[in-house]
Amino acid sequence: MNAFWKKVIIRTTLQAQRRNAADAIRYSDFILAKGYRNLFITLKRNLKDFVLITVGIFSASFGFKGFLLTNHFIDGGATGISLLISELTQIPLHLLIIGINIPFVLLGYKILGRVFAIKTALAISGLALCVALVEFPNVTNDNLLVAIFGGFFLGAGIGLSVRGGAVIDGTEVLAIFLSKKIGTTIGDIIILINVIIFSAAAYFLSIEIALYSMITYLSASKTLDFIIEGIEEYIGVTIVSSHSEDIRKMIIQKMGRGVTIYSGKRGYGEKNELKEVDILYTVVTRLELNKLNTEIEKIEPSSFVVMHPVKDTKGGMIKKRPLNH
Repeated sequence: MNAFWKKVIIRTTLQAQRRNAADAIRYSDFILAKGYRNLFITLKRNLKDFVLITVGIFSASFGFKGFLLTNHFIDGGATGISLLISELTQIPLHLLIIGINIPFVLLGYKILGRVFAIKTALAISGLALCVALVEFPNVTNDNLLVAIFGGFFLGAGIGLSVRGGAVIDGTEVLAIFLSKKIGTTIGDIIILINVIIFSAAAYFLSIEIALYSMITYLSASKTLDFIIEGIEEYIGVTIVSSHSEDIRKMIIQKMGRGVTIYSGKRGYGEKNELKEVDILYTVVTRLELNKLNTEIEKIEPSSFVVMHPVKDTKGGMIKKRPLNH
């Protein structure tokens, strides 16, 4: 080996060593620990999403094959369209589930991002495979039970998939898109879509099947809300009081809940003067609301209290068991 190549090898080795040394300095223990924690959180979240979507797929498939298909009932949304077309044309349901939801997946990619679209595509494909390959027993032929429990398992499947960051019924994606374009609410668009679906079911199938299918949709819708919003109903409470410190202690000690404090000014009074005040915000369950109001009234009956529903909560003290007093 001549001297030129020796110099090239030595220079390359020294540069690599400098880069490694610089990297070791740049990536401190804190940064490495933070990166590991972020990776762990991401993997944990992805595993949880996978489990939720998988359980959702099997629940929806059981609703399809254990109740709805053998009794010729349909649902609302994209699943309802798939069931209706399958009844009229004898095209296999699993093919219709994929075909009808493809536009919604593409639309979801446009308005909600790539990760959502990939999860949704995998979830819909999994649902189609489950419907095509997995056998479920026909549970009952009673029309009312079919409508209620078929809707229950289908709604639970859709709700669990939403919890996992995907959808197996793309109607809501279309509703979000249209609401931005024409300025109406998402709920109004979903209602309009379902009116069209059930009207078609009444015309092509029968009025009786359409009516039972509406029960299926209501059951699925309520179950979906239950799964997404959680078991408990939460109420956010904002309190403005001159005895804010006493109320704060009461919420922590007697209610066993956390409190967020905002610095504000109250402009109520005869002289219309602005006064500094601490504004309290807490979240309680619906069953605890009466106790909270009672305790606030004991401290200051004239406190200004604003209450509003909260869909769900995460972190903080809300998930902990209240203190017993």
